[in-house]
Amino acid sequence: MKYASLKRRYVLLGGAAVCVSQVVACARPTSSFDAVDGLVRDTVRQGETPGAVVVIGHDGKIVHRFTYGKRAIVPAAEPLSWDTHFDMASLTKPTMTALSVMQLVEQGRVGLDERVSQYFPEFACNGKGDITIRLLLTHYSGLPPDVPLNDPWTGKAEGVRRAMTSPLINPPGEKFVYSDINYIMLGLLVEKLSGMPLNQYVKVNILDPLGMKESGYLPSSSLRPIIAPTQYDDQGVMLRGVVHDPTARRMGGVAGHAGLFSDAQDMSLYAQALLDRLKGRPSSFPLKQETLVLMTTPQQPAGKTDLRGLGWDIDTHYSSPRGDVFSRSSFGHTGFAGTSLWIDPDSDSYVLILTNRVHPSGGHSVVKLRHDVATAAGKALGLSAPV
Repeated sequence: MKYASLKRRYVLLGGAAVCVSQVVACARPTSSFDAVDGLVRDTVRQGETPGAVVVIGHDGKIVHRFTYGKRAIVPAAEPLSWDTHFDMASLTKPTMTALSVMQLVEQGRVGLDERVSQYFPEFACNGKGDITIRLLLTHYSGLPPDVPLNDPWTGKAEGVRRAMTSPLINPPGEKFVYSDINYIMLGLLVEKLSGMPLNQYVKVNILDPLGMKESGYLPSSSLRPIIAPTQYDDQGVMLRGVVHDPTARRMGGVAGHAGLFSDAQDMSLYAQALLDRLKGRPSSFPLKQETLVLMTTPQQPAGKTDLRGLGWDIDTHYSSPRGDVFSRSSFGHTGFAGTSLWIDPDSDSYVLILTNRVHPSGGHSVVKLRHDVATAAGKALGLSAPV
């Protein structure tokens, strides 16, 4: 299977680097992000989410932050605050699991184009022998979106068994299908190669180096009052401090595809450190610049038009959080419970949105909010639509 060459990616990066000076030179932030705040207020008032925390970073610092609405509306209303902790949902995938894998790649302990079955022979069943680490990272593995959830199974061992024995729905490398199974397997790979539980590996190798003191898996009960609740589980219990994703929840709360809890301050630290590393500035980001470039540039099979980095979304039907003015080489990810992070190295900017839009009973959408806030933020930074 052929992939775009590394040389070409660096050529593209070089081209983007030329554009950086042009974009930043014309990026003159306005004195007001009123349009961003108005969008948040309208979305909350329309009932699409109880509240939202928005952070806009630019040129090495936070240039705007806005907190509006409620942290909880049932059983009692609670005001939203800057230090509210949120279920990051699938933001766990690129920020923690993919980064963990790429640290191991950087150390020479695993290769991107090695077969997953080299590490887990039982995974080769049902035609999965040709799936590589790269195909898992880019969601081109051919696996279905999730393991079966239509029966009342529980326990990590059963979740692992279902991931290992999953059938294919497409030939490996043929089609982009976003799949939690991909990242369940990547989380298991991190555990196998490191000899540590995934949550412990992440703490030691990502959270601690970045100073993300308010982030982690399985939050303690003492944090419950400042954690945004999500929604009722199957037994009618409001999930608060317990991961919303049903597969991760059944597996004990720690999995490669979901499970991280964090807040706006910590996620801003992460985004800024990532940008600093990409831009060649001093940074605590626990990965080399050239490895991070691989993560944030197209790595999908040659000829495929759904563009994915190694963990990060670049240009697919999930890319609405880019908005209309951030560059086509920007990247990001969303989380089902209502989180999103979009990063644009060309303009040295990021937009972080944290919500618990599924509270209290699901059914709400912040897709338009993500798009519109990114567009308004970019315009406030002085950007215009990319050519």
